Amino acid sequence: MWIYNFGLALYAWVIRLIAPRHAKARLWSEGRRDLFERMAGTIDPGARIVWIHTASLGEFEQGRPIIERIRRERPEYKILVTFFSPSGYEIRKNYPGADYIFYLPIDTPANARRFLDIAHPEIAVFVKYEFWLNLLAELRRRSIRTYIVSAIFRRNSIFFRPYGGMWRQALETFDTLFVQNDESKSLLAELGFDNVVVAGDTRFDRVAEIAAAAKRIEIAERFKGGSRLFVAGSTWSPDEELLIRLMNDNPDIKFIVAPHEMDESRIARLMDETRGGALRYTACTDRTEYGDRQLLVLDTVGLLSSVYGYATWSYIGGGFGAGIHNTLEAATFGLPVAFGPNYLKFKEARDLVTLGAAKSVANYEELKQWFVPLRDNEEYRRKTSRVAKDYTTRHQGATGLIVKAIVR
Repeated sequence: MWIYNFGLALYAWVIRLIAPRHAKARLWSEGRRDLFERMAGTIDPGARIVWIHTASLGEFEQGRPIIERIRRERPEYKILVTFFSPSGYEIRKNYPGADYIFYLPIDTPANARRFLDIAHPEIAVFVKYEFWLNLLAELRRRSIRTYIVSAIFRRNSIFFRPYGGMWRQALETFDTLFVQNDESKSLLAELGFDNVVVAGDTRFDRVAEIAAAAKRIEIAERFKGGSRLFVAGSTWSPDEELLIRLMNDNPDIKFIVAPHEMDESRIARLMDETRGGALRYTACTDRTEYGDRQLLVLDTVGLLSSVYGYATWSYIGGGFGAGIHNTLEAATFGLPVAFGPNYLKFKEARDLVTLGAAKSVANYEELKQWFVPLRDNEEYRRKTSRVAKDYTTRHQGATGLIVKAIVR
């Protein structure tokens, strides 16, 4: 355990050392300054607290359906949300669905005790990952009901290594482990855990809620007109290289491309190299004439999930880098999906490929071979669309199962 504690102390020291020159490290460090004082001055000591911890933004979106279901069905509870990463906290620090939102303190024994003294949770929920050994040990010592949700366990993870004893012990903290798949349940059974429930992934419930609440995007509606629309979300430069060729080979199809980062040079390249003409979303007004212009660059945030509702086909970026982004937001609208080759660690993407609702492409020729039949054969496109939609519908329900079990 001393190695774990030393490693965390070293990590915190390095973060503080580089904070003056590194924006994310500065946010990480400053966000924890006077943390306990701010918590003590905010959290009602008499409240019944459900504490939900998420590492970053992606895990928050998985936990969000649980937060909102508890808020709606059990209003007697106050909800505390914590983040480890600035990329989650800074975006969701004003989220109205939680009563209290803070950074998680670095996981030392003293911090764990002080955090739980102030937070006094009745229930603790960890989303997907994040196994903080001192916090889990203190939760276990205090007999606080603790759960992990939307978890995935793999054979090569530390829990199944000869030297993973203290990590296996940490799993004993959880009253129930809600996992995404049967493989995770089987692996945990090998360790002797029988308190495992295959609940699935709460993201399916989240994207269903997003689709049901999709906003009318007037600019997208006017841009599309009577044309068919291809929407590409969270794209990076290698994705955009393929999409430029696809646009220029399909002048009768309109495209909306949402870059993952608003890099001006990449946006300029998209607009300059699209022969059918291009517009930026942020430059459009009530007076904008869209005409036959082929590309609309979605250079703003918060609209992509609603824009998918106008599309006929979709592409998800990131597959030529660290990994693809959210395929479910597109699939829940019944869109055929394409993405780059780095997708295998995402179960939903693997499932969609197996079902024929999605295609991994390594180059432009493969993208073209996927797209042309879907463009020219309406019956085939409708069938593919139904498969994608049915897949997302079939996997809904994890949130209700989890909330019913933990808030009893």
